[in-house]
Amino acid sequence: MAVMARPSQYIECGDLVLRRWRGQSDFVPAFKLIEESLEHLRPWMPWVAGHSEKSTRDFLAKSEAKWANGDAYNYAITKDGTIIGMCQTYRWVEPQGWRVGYWLHPAATGQGIATRATAAMVAEMFALPDVEYVEITHDLANAPSGAVPRRLGFTEVRREQAPPPAAPSGSGIEVVWRLNRADRTPIS
Repeated sequence: MAVMARPSQYIECGDLVLRRWRGQSDFVPAFKLIEESLEHLRPWMPWVAGHSEKSTRDFLAKSEAKWANGDAYNYAITKDGTIIGMCQTYRWVEPQGWRVGYWLHPAATGQGIATRATAAMVAEMFALPDVEYVEITHDLANAPSGAVPRRLGFTEVRREQAPPPAAPSGSGIEVVWRLNRADRTPIS
């Protein structure tokens, strides 16, 4: 049986470390991070409406299962050992395509952290042999999220109707950005 290529469980990027979620042992810091970020996330993340201790435990369990089967890789973004955000990459429609998502604690925004963490995640994904492109999506009205792919050299490829549930402050239009392996210049 062939071993599936996977990204590293720890990705260092300067003063930040992306580390794989450690299942239920990460419940307390994950729950605290979400609790402290609720008002910041509420306009853009529909899942916030269902946030609870159970949903956080379910997220951590699903993260473990999806890592094991190679469908998604979820990371805590840490700085000086403190979790300040989350990022993930997950399989998309085509087997060689992946999507990246990210969010930060409100105290960590505006410092280039999302851009650096995403750059590290993208580099890690392109180190895998079967990844041909990476996409980032965000609601058209969420300008800060759109700045990340723009800074990293992604190209806007389309705008489409956002799938339900809609983000409370969203426009309902999802902007899709893509970076192809062949077109990629090293991200630093």
